[in-house]
Amino acid sequence: MPREQPEQQAPPVQRLRIRYAKRGRLRFTSHRDFSRAFERAVFRARVPMAYSSGFNPHPRISYAGAAPTGAASEAEYLELALAEVVVPADVHAMLDEALPPGLDVLEVVESPGGSLADLLEVSRWQIDLAADHEATTSAVASFLAADEALVERMTKKGMREFDARGAVIALEVLPAAPAPGRTSIDVVLRHGTPAVRPDDVLRGLEAVAGLTAGEAPLMTRLAQGPLLDSGEPGDPLGART
Repeated sequence: MPREQPEQQAPPVQRLRIRYAKRGRLRFTSHRDFSRAFERAVFRARVPMAYSSGFNPHPRISYAGAAPTGAASEAEYLELALAEVVVPADVHAMLDEALPPGLDVLEVVESPGGSLADLLEVSRWQIDLAADHEATTSAVASFLAADEALVERMTKKGMREFDARGAVIALEVLPAAPAPGRTSIDVVLRHGTPAVRPDDVLRGLEAVAGLTAGEAPLMTRLAQGPLLDSGEPGDPLGART
């Protein structure tokens, strides 16, 4: 007897791009846990999702450029494929109501087409660390003057050594201290393979200049998007061509 063929789903009629934030304790949410929470929120909000074809259809949600677990972010992105045309502002309100505080929808726009992931070329991060301002300023200068800053990190393919310096487009110490005994640095990182994360930059500062970040550095992604001529990340939701 021939095997029953899976039902073929209709193609999406609309795509929405969403910027959301991970704040407070929710920064410890893994990407897998977030994706589960978001799918539940989509279901509770009754967003008319398009589904994949096959024996196990699932809502068509595309995630791009997710921050590492433990990092806060004001600039996470995903794309929804929908079975009905909706008003983006309505979806914004419905999802914001369905998600827990700390996972906050910030912007919803209609997709212009093309690849969202291809627009996410660089990220701007702020890192608050328990380190002396003067020592951090000296370490940053040494790091920027170095040809490379080799660091190690465990990856899916095992322990890997890579250059944290090559991904850094800009790095500076911010003048205002976030709290007594702490210092903030601002860094713009180019996305690549392997991906250099803000904690890799901290390891690079230690490798090059001996700077230790102390306990519980707070890493917050402020923006990510296409690389502008100024060296800054642009707005991927504003790239409506």
